[in-house]
Amino acid sequence: MKQDPLQIGKMLEPGIRSLGYELVGVEYQGGGRGGGLLRVYIDSEDGISADDCQKVSYQVSGVLDVEDPIPGHYTLEVSSPGLDRLLFRTKDFERFAGQLVKIRLAYPIEGQRRFKGRLLGMRGENVVIAEDDREISLPFDQVEQARLVPEY
Repeated sequence: MKQDPLQIGKMLEPGIRSLGYELVGVEYQGGGRGGGLLRVYIDSEDGISADDCQKVSYQVSGVLDVEDPIPGHYTLEVSSPGLDRLLFRTKDFERFAGQLVKIRLAYPIEGQRRFKGRLLGMRGENVVIAEDDREISLPFDQVEQARLVPEY
């Protein structure tokens, strides 16, 4: 059974917010024998420390134990988004406009699923990037994964 990270995120967000953190996103990877992996990404204006992750992990574990949205064994991981942060929400695509991104779509557009370019933001329901001096418009609902590419 595939778990819905959006529903899990909605369940966890009030508790995370009450601790003073922002829920950036949730990923779930179902596993075989070893169980699945639930990743919860948090952020704050002051950044995220290991102690912050521990506090949120304790809070999230309690909610997950009561609500039990994932059958069977799984590992919970709470972390900061990092420099190569994943972009989950439309507001993330607006916030990080100007940054370099990698985007993978669920289905190919003109034979291509992977794109890399400068994020221009959202236009309607589409994510817009500049790639090789051309603008590419990608349907937000087809974005399987989007991540910032750190520039040094």
